[in-house]
Amino acid sequence: MSTAHPPFHSFGPPRTAVLAAAVCLLVAGCSALGGDEDGPEAGAAGGAGGDRMKIVMVTHGGEGDAFWDRVRKGAEAAAAKDGVDLTYAGDADASDQAALVRDAVRDKADGIAVTLAKPQAMKAPVAEAGAARIPVVGLNSGIDAWRSAGLLGYFGQDESVAGRAVGDKLNDLDAKHALCVIHERGNVALEARCAGVKKTFGGETEMLYVEGTDMKAVGAAVTARLRQDTSIDEVVMNGAAFALTAVDSVAEAGSRAKVATFDLDNDLVAAVKRGDVQFAVDQQPYLQGYLAVDALWLYRTNGNVSGGGEAPVLTGPAFVTRTNADSVAGFAADGTR
Repeated sequence: MSTAHPPFHSFGPPRTAVLAAAVCLLVAGCSALGGDEDGPEAGAAGGAGGDRMKIVMVTHGGEGDAFWDRVRKGAEAAAAKDGVDLTYAGDADASDQAALVRDAVRDKADGIAVTLAKPQAMKAPVAEAGAARIPVVGLNSGIDAWRSAGLLGYFGQDESVAGRAVGDKLNDLDAKHALCVIHERGNVALEARCAGVKKTFGGETEMLYVEGTDMKAVGAAVTARLRQDTSIDEVVMNGAAFALTAVDSVAEAGSRAKVATFDLDNDLVAAVKRGDVQFAVDQQPYLQGYLAVDALWLYRTNGNVSGGGEAPVLTGPAFVTRTNADSVAGFAADGTR
């Protein structure tokens, strides 16, 4: 996941008015959040030959962030395949993201896909969707919160598992002191990643909190910490753009530290190929967006529930290193990895 940029709404202001234009009245028979007998009988109206299903995806991503561009691209691919009308919106501010979900409920969307970076902030609007009998699935963030929130399914990476895998890899690389940089305090996914690293890494794991909306400040903070402690030999970032900034910080500080990261984009894959970044953990954001939309369509048209409503559908982690970066580069250039 990534939250480096300011709020972004794909449908522009005013938020409610445009959502109302984009999302029509709820089709009769749309199932409840938790599902009931009527769910599958909504029939093929979500595809050809009937009213088009209206799905709203609300993330905590910002405009211009390549990570969220991939999530959206995957969602749009699934919508095109399924004959679904998709509205995408993103806002890094938790209260504004919650307002976007409420807008979708108010405008009677047929299905909602949402990220739970700040689960508590999303609890009430998700409950309102349930009360309105609108199925909701989660993606990307909130793997520990989606079931208790009553979501139909979840598509993403188990960030704790991914963090532990990074810790194991650092052990294999004989690292001794890792700086894990969190660019959004309170974001459950980022916290889980660094906690996972600390759990399995045999060396010292240090957390550094920075303001992710100001990339210059991120770079300055990392540079300062590397200058203060020359024992740091690994910098673990939580996004492709942050990792590239950390590469510059290492050079500026005169440090010998290596850089690794969660998440990737085209530029990051190139950096791995050059050896500027040691490795990246790919959670496949395109797949997250695709599966979330497709799951809502499948539930409506065929009563399918991915993971049985009990288990998440994992999209990562997968390591991208210098040895396999070439096999990923083409997809990354197309904006799907």
